[in-house]
Amino acid sequence: MTQLMATIDYRMAKIATLRDVRKGRVSRFDVCDAHPELLRAAKHIGQLTSDICPICEKEELRLVVYTYGKALKRRNGSVRRAQELRALRREVDEFVCYVVEVCTGCYWNHLVRSFVTGRRHAG
Repeated sequence: MTQLMATIDYRMAKIATLRDVRKGRVSRFDVCDAHPELLRAAKHIGQLTSDICPICEKEELRLVVYTYGKALKRRNGSVRRAQELRALRREVDEFVCYVVEVCTGCYWNHLVRSFVTGRRHAG
């Protein structure tokens, strides 16, 4: 029996954060705080999108996918490329993916969505 893939979309949190930045309730420095490792992953592994950064409005955003799960063992917490993710879905019963959008210009970063996937969730 196939289980539905559980997905959490963080769009409403992003909208609220951007509203707070625009109204001056939150500093740009508080939201443009990407960790150096996240920036490195975005530059070298991240998937380029056509979406422009909502803060600096100059750079295209990149998506970075992190994977977590007991079955991943030493590979837990790793950044994945799309082709690696497809292979991992065939190898591992269940794990969680966290997708983060990153601007390599101003260091904006925000969790976009998370979802459960793996062999148990294959269609």
